[in-house]
Amino acid sequence: MKTLILGGTREARELAAIAAGEQGFDIVSSLAGRVRDPLLPVGAVRVGGFGGVEGLREWLVANEIEAVVDATHPFAGVISANAAAAAADLPLVHLRRPGWFEQSGDQWIRVPDLTAAAKTVDEQGDRVFLTIGRQGVGAFAELTRPWFLIRAIDPPEGALPSQHELLLARGPFTVDDETRLLADRRIDLLVTKDSGGDQNGAKLTAARSAGLPVVMIDRPSLPEGAVAMESVAQVWDWLRSVAE
Repeated sequence: MKTLILGGTREARELAAIAAGEQGFDIVSSLAGRVRDPLLPVGAVRVGGFGGVEGLREWLVANEIEAVVDATHPFAGVISANAAAAAADLPLVHLRRPGWFEQSGDQWIRVPDLTAAAKTVDEQGDRVFLTIGRQGVGAFAELTRPWFLIRAIDPPEGALPSQHELLLARGPFTVDDETRLLADRRIDLLVTKDSGGDQNGAKLTAARSAGLPVVMIDRPSLPEGAVAMESVAQVWDWLRSVAE
């Protein structure tokens, strides 16, 4: 069964590795190409956009795709919506790791989007640790009062806040790493997306221990009627059932 995995996440790589060792599956992984040196999955890989819904639909037909797994980042709302529209006549599942949940001692401020996050930062933050990746940093560019520590894998494009330090690094990071960073930069507010997963949770543990508030940006909703699963094992079982 020829299957397209819309990837870029650890879960997408895990799924591609499992399927690569199974007879009867022909897997193609697609990466958006937004990271300069991405971690590549096992098997065939294409990099770059499709050209919207129509471009993706044409690619699916031309490549005789029989099933689609959307295993993109939880905040890749556009590609998830495009996949739902383009693959409306194909088996499609969205693989979404569980989001984070508040624990005792957390001081989370939940906001719906980047605009609301920037407003909250302007009102409450003095020294802000911005951990939202390189996309979306522009939402904070006009804030002149707070100082920002901006961490990303690749440099953000476009305008940046006037007071900032850019830290280029790829995780995962340990709790000790994050605790040291918060203390060294005298951070008083953490901003992050509700990406979920255990690879990026150390910063939340460090913030909890330090008694720091966290601006938590909610995930965009999946398309109406979307079939979503939380684990690679669930999606692999689904793929095998589709192939039968």
